[in-house]
Amino acid sequence: MSAALFPSDFLWGGAAAAHQVEGAAFEGGKGLSVQDVLPRGSRSPRSAAAGADNPKAVAVDFYHRYAEDIALFAEMGYSVFRFSIAWSRIFPNGDDAEPSEEGLVFYDRVLDELERHRIEPMITMSHYDLPLSLAERFNGWASRELIDLFERYARVLYARFGSRVKYWLTFNEINALAHVPFMAGGITTPQNELSEAVLYQAAHHQLVASAMATKLGREMMPEARIGCMILAQPVYPLTPSPEDQLAVLQSEQANLLFGDVQVRGNYPGYFLRALREKGIELAMTAQDRIALRNTVDFVSFSYYTSVCESADPSARVEGLGNLMGGVPNPLLPASEWGWQIDPMGLRLVLNQFWDRWQKPLFIVENGLGARDELVEVDGVRTVLDDYRISYHRDHLLQVAEALKDGVPVLGYTSWGCLDMVSSSTAQMSKRYGQIYVDRHDDGSGTLERYRKKSFTWYREVIRTAGASLRR
Repeated sequence: MSAALFPSDFLWGGAAAAHQVEGAAFEGGKGLSVQDVLPRGSRSPRSAAAGADNPKAVAVDFYHRYAEDIALFAEMGYSVFRFSIAWSRIFPNGDDAEPSEEGLVFYDRVLDELERHRIEPMITMSHYDLPLSLAERFNGWASRELIDLFERYARVLYARFGSRVKYWLTFNEINALAHVPFMAGGITTPQNELSEAVLYQAAHHQLVASAMATKLGREMMPEARIGCMILAQPVYPLTPSPEDQLAVLQSEQANLLFGDVQVRGNYPGYFLRALREKGIELAMTAQDRIALRNTVDFVSFSYYTSVCESADPSARVEGLGNLMGGVPNPLLPASEWGWQIDPMGLRLVLNQFWDRWQKPLFIVENGLGARDELVEVDGVRTVLDDYRISYHRDHLLQVAEALKDGVPVLGYTSWGCLDMVSSSTAQMSKRYGQIYVDRHDDGSGTLERYRKKSFTWYREVIRTAGASLRR
């Protein structure tokens, strides 16, 4: 056999979010979350459609089919599964007097199945699904009230699951708050009316809450590893001009601010300068500053695409198929949804983050959204998704190069393990998984699961520790 490209303790698996896979929106005592009023995705207007019109109400029914799905993950060879807990399953309104035992039992059962198949769980505590009640009553993370509520929520999770879960993430893509403030922060103020002062204050509250949860986790679970999770998007200058390079620096600083605080324990000088020049003063207590010193054990991140930047504001395209926008790169291909495909950007991100933060790294999202066609091959229904195989192969080979560069990478969880409702567009037709789920944009379908060609391919990559990538 060819030599392995990845270390023997490298964690392989897949990732999912509660609101995109669970469904059962009105079962198990669950309360409403911000996702229940975003039936058309992250950038759609808020709607009262919390019922059947929202595809996330059923999603792909992981709530009832988790045992079947986890068995498929085990068949692929997973050693880790990253999933999120829905805050509104534990505290339906976010601040109820007691947690919901029914919600806790559901996640106990998920962990039981993972243990049965010897798959390490990685839990995200908040993945774009703040309880709707907290958004409506407090304007979400714009209010300091949420810091204590999140710490209380974390305490319940640690007490119940801490002996069973080693890897924890506080907030999913915490830097997305600046781009989708309602979905990422429950901020009900219309985005075109939201001041930078309120937005930065909300970000501060999330950062303090994350640090407090990290501190509490260390006290309650000394053996656990608690990480942050950021949306990674490398930025290239559109031209060689110094002005474009400065635009790149400023774009990266805005994106990496959240990681800087969670890794270094304080606000960097470039951000403090920006606040001064905007005339903004954060409401920050002495206790906040002390709390922020509780830095993370590792940095996890999502990686899908890269962008360019330019000093010419007219070159910038908001939305550009991703949350943060940017300037299209004329040298790169793009998916149907406009996400430019840049495998080498993953190696660049890994090196950049390691050089900047000197913390172990974990790739917890990476994948290709594409329209898949279910076909029959030798009597077996499958998807011939060679395009997805090529995408993952090219990216994993760049991870192998980063390992040779000396970057400590703990693991890789592809997005997603099975098809799910897209967070950005609420479509089922934007499929990411190695497992096809028979559900469609109009809500039709049997919800049956089928192994795609990439399922067998990924299983071989895991079995050979990456050696099969060279074939």
